[in-house]
Amino acid sequence: MDFEVYCDENHPELFTSQNPSVDYLMIGSLWLPAEMRDEIKQRIWGLRKQFGIWGEIKWSKVSKRALPFYKALVDLFESYGHQLRFRSIAINHNEFDGNFHQNDNELGFYKFYYQVIHHWILDHNSYRIFCDSKVNQDLTRLPTLRRCLDNANLSSIVEHVQALPSKQVVLIQFSDLLLGMASARMNNTLRQGSAKENLVLYLEERLGRAIQPTPQAEQKFNLFRIRLQGGW
Repeated sequence: MDFEVYCDENHPELFTSQNPSVDYLMIGSLWLPAEMRDEIKQRIWGLRKQFGIWGEIKWSKVSKRALPFYKALVDLFESYGHQLRFRSIAINHNEFDGNFHQNDNELGFYKFYYQVIHHWILDHNSYRIFCDSKVNQDLTRLPTLRRCLDNANLSSIVEHVQALPSKQVVLIQFSDLLLGMASARMNNTLRQGSAKENLVLYLEERLGRAIQPTPQAEQKFNLFRIRLQGGW
């Protein structure tokens, strides 16, 4: 079966910031059967038309006026059950260790990207992975990530790992929205009574649980808290 994965990151500045405002760097991924891509995009377009929201879908753009539209996107996500899934990882910047990535922050970032994707690749499938565009000092990062994923999953095929501008890819934008909600909970940045808190509470209601680190077996909205220093 063919799958597509749309990825985004939240607070990547934590690799280098001397005065971080939050604790967790997060990377998220939206997973779907490739054959469903056009249907989901068409449904999102229909919601845009219904609510009159035509700009880029982003967590940072959640507002009181746009809240009904963003709640409808949560409903859309839920309506597909396990056919549309989200997985993210959270890394506490206080646990960063240069030995993990040879003091190369960019290498460390893509090692975390590997962790997001690798554990959900299943045998006898093919995968196309799309990341939000970013400037890399080493231009081989994405080909290397694809090769590492492919070599680690010999019974599946990772066809490509491609960077695309999120402004042009609505499913990367969708991933940004879901990741923003997970990050807001992990980093405790929600303001009481705000539209963003309202949206997070709505997602938690639809999920039937709080947004927090999940067991590995969670398939709908998976949040893995990496412990770089070991322990339980």
